[in-house]
Amino acid sequence: MLLKKLKEYFFLWVLGGSLYYSFEMIFRGFSHSSMFVLGGICMDFFAVQGRASKWREPMWIQVIRCTTFVVACEFITGIIVNKWLKLKVWDYSDQPFHLFGQICLPFAVIFSALCAAGILLSGYLLHWLFKEEKPKFRVL
Repeated sequence: MLLKKLKEYFFLWVLGGSLYYSFEMIFRGFSHSSMFVLGGICMDFFAVQGRASKWREPMWIQVIRCTTFVVACEFITGIIVNKWLKLKVWDYSDQPFHLFGQICLPFAVIFSALCAAGILLSGYLLHWLFKEEKPKFRVL
């Protein structure tokens, strides 16, 4: 049972990392290995939070929870990668409502849409590929 869960989470981690890294390559033309790690962690979180509620909480609650998690992780990663290590992977200082140039409101909105997609994707992939309980998504 534990090995099965580890395989599932490893699969989702690689998928999430690959998707996030690929999005950055497509839309920015470059990325960083830290974004692969972060994308994987976020995809795993989508699955963990969905499983905890048996995929029955309204989608808007899941999206808010996941967006909060993603933005917090983006901030922590930014402080480490951009401020402490000075790798200059991203800088949102030119965006409105930014915090130390590491997170900003416009990208939080974009992340919320990606979170909704990630929640759906993780729930259905766990069902289709790993025979987990079918998610019962609902808006309200």
